[in-house]
Amino acid sequence: MSFSEEKDKNVYEGKLDAESGSTGPVVGDEQVFEEEKELRRGLQQRHIQMIALAGTIGTGLFLSSGRALAAAGPVGALLGYLFTGILVSGVVLSIAELSSLVPLTGSYVRHAEYFFDPALSFAIGWNTVYSCCVSIPAEVTAAAVLISFWTTAVSNGVWITIMGLLIIGTNMCFIRVYGELEFSFSMLKIMLIIGLIIMGLCIDLGGVPGQHRLGFQYWRNPGPFVQYLGLNGSLGHFLGFWTTFSNAAYAYSGIESIAAAAAETKSPRRNIPKAAKRIFIRVILFYVISILIVTMIVPSNSPFLLNGSGNASESPFVIAANLAGIKVVPHIVNAVVLTSAWSSGNSSMLGGSRTLYGLAREGHAPKFLLRTNRYGIPYICVSFISVFIALGYMTLQDSASIVFGWFQDLVSAAALVTWITICLVYLRFYYACKRQGIRRSELPWAAPFQPYAAWMGLLGFGLILLTGGFSVFIHGDWDTETFFSSYFNIPLIFLLYFGYKFIKKSKVVSLDEMPIRHYIDIANENPEPEEIPAKGLQKLNILWT
Repeated sequence: MSFSEEKDKNVYEGKLDAESGSTGPVVGDEQVFEEEKELRRGLQQRHIQMIALAGTIGTGLFLSSGRALAAAGPVGALLGYLFTGILVSGVVLSIAELSSLVPLTGSYVRHAEYFFDPALSFAIGWNTVYSCCVSIPAEVTAAAVLISFWTTAVSNGVWITIMGLLIIGTNMCFIRVYGELEFSFSMLKIMLIIGLIIMGLCIDLGGVPGQHRLGFQYWRNPGPFVQYLGLNGSLGHFLGFWTTFSNAAYAYSGIESIAAAAAETKSPRRNIPKAAKRIFIRVILFYVISILIVTMIVPSNSPFLLNGSGNASESPFVIAANLAGIKVVPHIVNAVVLTSAWSSGNSSMLGGSRTLYGLAREGHAPKFLLRTNRYGIPYICVSFISVFIALGYMTLQDSASIVFGWFQDLVSAAALVTWITICLVYLRFYYACKRQGIRRSELPWAAPFQPYAAWMGLLGFGLILLTGGFSVFIHGDWDTETFFSSYFNIPLIFLLYFGYKFIKKSKVVSLDEMPIRHYIDIANENPEPEEIPAKGLQKLNILWT
C-alpha cells in the first residue's frame, strides 16, 4: 500500500486523526485536527507576531554580540549577523509555507513525517527536544549570573531554582497566559533595543557631554577586522569573520518557533505567514542595526568585552554607556536582559514540549505524553523538559561563563541541524508539488524567493555546521570541549535517523505519494474566519507587530 493510500485509509468520518492528517469534527463552521481540540487555540495574531519577533531575543543578542565583536572586529561581526539573518529568513519562509498548509503542533517534525521520511521526523524531533533541554538551562544560568550583577550574597543555585519554577509555572498555564507574558516581555525587549540604538547614536554623534564624535573611528582604529588566533593577514581576518556565525546562530536560535504551536494558533493559515513575511525586516531592524551601532561605539580590542562576568557589564551597550559616563544604563539593561532570559526559556519550553507532544502523536514517543491538563497544556511533556533545568546547577562547580559557552555552542549546533532539516523537508515538498502538477497559487500561502531561499539555507547552514569548530584544528589550539560541543550534534542526528530506519524499516516518501493535494482540499473545504478589522488600541498593537 502506498503512503498516500495508507493516509487516505485513515481518514475517519466526523472525527479527526492527527496522525493520519485527516479532517476532523465540525466545530462551528470549521473542521479541526484532533490536537486542536485538546490543546486549545489561545495564541492570537499579536502573540504570534511578537513571538516571531522578540520571543527568542535573549542573552544571545545582548551579551554574546560582544564576543563576536572581539573575535571578528566591527565589519566581521556586522557581516556575520547580516548573512546569518538572511539565511534564517529563508528558513522561516519555508516553515511558514509548510505550516500554512499543514498547521500541526510540532510543525517541521510532523512535516518531515509526511514530506520526507518518518525516520527524519523521529531524528529531528528528538534532536529538537535535546536542543530545548540544553537551551533552557543556558537561559536559567544566564539569569542567575545576571542577578549576581546586583548581589552575590545569595547562591546562584537559589536563583536557578526560582527561574526554573517561573518557567515551569508559565508553561503549565493556559496557552493565552503564555502568549500575554511573551507579548509583554517582547515589548520590553523591543523598547530596550530601540532605546539602546538611540543611546548608541547619541554617543556616536557626540551628543553626550564630554564625549567627542566617534563616527566610524573604531572601524579604522583598531580596524575593521581582528587577527583571529594571532594569524596574520587575510586568513586571520577571514577566520575571525567566520567564527561569528556560531554567535549569530545562538542569537537567532528558536526563530522558527512561530510554527511550533500551530494547533494553538488562531487562524494559522493567515497569521503564521503574516509573521514570516515580516521576519526579514525585523532581522534587519533589531539584529543588524543593533550590531552596527555596537561596532560604532565600542572598540573591538576593549578588555571589557571578554571579562568573563556573564552579566550586564559584558554587554557592549553597557560598555559604551560606562565609557560615556552614563551610570544608570547597566541596571536597566541587566533588568530587561533578565526578563529576556525568562522569555527565551519560555520559548524553548514551548517549542520542546510541543515537539515532544508531536512526537507522541506520530508514535515516536510514549503515548502517555499526550495527556493534557484542564487548560489544554501537555503537562507531562512540560514536566519532562523541566527535569533538565537541573543542568544549570553545573555552574555552581565551574565558572558560569565557561558553562554558558558550552551551552551556547551546543544550542548553536542543534539550531543549525534544525534549520538544515527544515530546508531539506521544504525542498522535497516543493519538488513534490512540481511532480504532482500542483501550482503555487493553489497553496494557502506561497512563500516568496523559493526554492532559492531554501537552497541557500541548506547549503549555507550545512557549511557553517561542518566548519563550526574549525578553531580546534589550528595548530596548538586543540580544545576537547569546543570540539565536542561543535560536532556532537552531527553523529547524534545520524544515529537517530539510521537507528530508526534500521529498527522500523521506514522508507523515504516518494514525491508522487506525498499527500499534498489532500491537505489543499482540507484547506479549501475549511476556510478560516474573516479577519476582524483593527480598531483603536488594536491598531497600535499592529504597529508594534
